[in-house]
Amino acid sequence: MTLDRTAFYPEGGGQPADHGTLNGVAVTDVHEKDGVVVHTVEKAVEIGENVTGIIDWARRFDHMQQHSGEHILSGILCRDYHCDNVGFHLGADTVTIDYNADISWQQALDAERKANEVIWADAPVEIAFPSPAELEKLDYRSKKELTGQVRIVTFPEADCCACCGTHVLRAGQVGLIKVLSCQKFREGVRMEILSGQRALSYLGHVYDQARSAGQRLSVKPDGILPALERLESEHAALKAREAAMEDQLFQSIAGSYAGAEHALVFQPALRPDSVRRLADALGHTCTGLTAVFAGEEGHYNYALLRADGTDISSTVKALNAALHGRGGGRSGFAQGSVQATEAEIRNFFNNLS
Repeated sequence: MTLDRTAFYPEGGGQPADHGTLNGVAVTDVHEKDGVVVHTVEKAVEIGENVTGIIDWARRFDHMQQHSGEHILSGILCRDYHCDNVGFHLGADTVTIDYNADISWQQALDAERKANEVIWADAPVEIAFPSPAELEKLDYRSKKELTGQVRIVTFPEADCCACCGTHVLRAGQVGLIKVLSCQKFREGVRMEILSGQRALSYLGHVYDQARSAGQRLSVKPDGILPALERLESEHAALKAREAAMEDQLFQSIAGSYAGAEHALVFQPALRPDSVRRLADALGHTCTGLTAVFAGEEGHYNYALLRADGTDISSTVKALNAALHGRGGGRSGFAQGSVQATEAEIRNFFNNLS
């Protein structure tokens, strides 16, 4: 559907389209094609009919906050680190921006601080259509060479950019800006940010989780990191103690097979590394094939080892095929898992030539 004029923003420049209604009929998409704005509506409207449009303001204002927040942050980053914004996507959950410079996490946080200072200053946003002569003198950001009438959007002390998107009237309406991530991407970085209500909701959600985690750790939210570091240290000590006890057990089991040619051993559930270590211990006491299965009926992790290091691939292939397994290895050792019972496993090895 096309109109002689419209307040609906068509999708473009990384920003989604406005939604709303025309004479009560839902507008689900708006796009521009060959200079004509086309509205997608749920049912047809009579040609020539006068219609009243109502924009989904919550959606529009959210997009204004996200887009304006991107302007402020990008203007500061491009100014401070002599880079360009080479990609922008306003998604349903977050905003991603690509820059062609290697920006560190600390630099991103510094730009976030400066961007929020611009928001707190609450200067009016300036929108202008300068003449070609005026445009020639302006230092503004643009992803491409522009011709004809150019719309310049300026956030004082932050950004001057050619843009056709929707923006807030004053910087303070952005509310706040939060950088979520800054990761290496192509020749630069990809940054993920939130502004306005999205940022507030996200930070509130994160705080609620931190508060709940703090209650479990018997600390306040700002004491979670030291508490986690203490838990990590205690966990590492427990793992070391567990490994030492396992080694004693594995040496005892291996000793009971001293002088045997082959060994087929079943154990309760063990971590894959523990299964490997038990097979290795048995490999020092058995002269042939060692097979360790650890788990519960119907699902076992396994490790196979030949004491002489000969190729084991054919045995592993047959085992995986017969016992619904997956895994592999080389140089006389293999590791994986099977979906089989103990009886089925024993039967396989009894019939192994």
